[in-house]
Amino acid sequence: MSPTPAPPLRIEALSYRYPNGHRAIENLDLALSPGIVGLLGPNGAGKSTLMRILATLARPSTGRVLWNGVDIALTPDAVRAELGYLPQDFGVYTALSAAEFLRFLAAVKGLPAATIAERVDECLALVGLAEVRERRLGDFSGGMRQRVGIAQALLNDPKLLIVDEPTVGLDPEERLRFRHLLTDLAGERLVILSTHIVSDIEASASAIAVMAQGQLRFYGDIEHLVAQAQGKVWDWTIAAELLAAARAGHHVSSSRRVPGGVQLRIVSETRPSADSEPAMPDLEDAYVCLLAQDKTR
Repeated sequence: MSPTPAPPLRIEALSYRYPNGHRAIENLDLALSPGIVGLLGPNGAGKSTLMRILATLARPSTGRVLWNGVDIALTPDAVRAELGYLPQDFGVYTALSAAEFLRFLAAVKGLPAATIAERVDECLALVGLAEVRERRLGDFSGGMRQRVGIAQALLNDPKLLIVDEPTVGLDPEERLRFRHLLTDLAGERLVILSTHIVSDIEASASAIAVMAQGQLRFYGDIEHLVAQAQGKVWDWTIAAELLAAARAGHHVSSSRRVPGGVQLRIVSETRPSADSEPAMPDLEDAYVCLLAQDKTR
């Protein structure tokens, strides 16, 4: 049997401190292999800071990131040649067409001139924009511009693809198309998907990392995280006027209107009410359960 390849991305004792002293990331260790890794965490968890460090847009305060054994802070070109990055605040030149914009970025990325036109066409087709390739970006909807952002991240056929909140602004059909695209892209490449949308990770990721307060709280497969919430999730139907009090007193992972009131999913070590019923946990429940444990530390 051949030995298992070493993970191409290693994060070792990584910390990042802002000039005002706030520590965004603290002593983070991770080893990531090809596949889709979902990165979850509340606002302020350090996710976007980590994405910027991995994309060589910020340098760690301490620790290091290795791409195929090379420290990317010391030798950033080692990863940049194999990196695709879609930041959360991706912007476009509104006067350019989609094709013109991608041709410009392909040249900036250093793609061979002879291959640029064909690669731009391939990437536009991948994100479903081939028919509007010559339309000005200023006339694109927010969701269409987000798809252009995804296309630019794929221009150099990256081995490391980092996408930060990629489905913001996408309608359900576009979000489904993006999930399928991620699945197609994974395999021999590492895709890091940072998002607040748990269903995107549940549908796409082969592993999940959860950050809170700058620290790693969980890394592993989704099934393992969900198993940790077993016996801690309850279905509870209450009158609508009791909803605010229930949310104030319990960890609510989801709620929906039903005849006669509101059905809640409650995450709790104990039954929240005599008329509540045990429920099988899903990833949303497990995520809320993990963060609830974090708040009690």
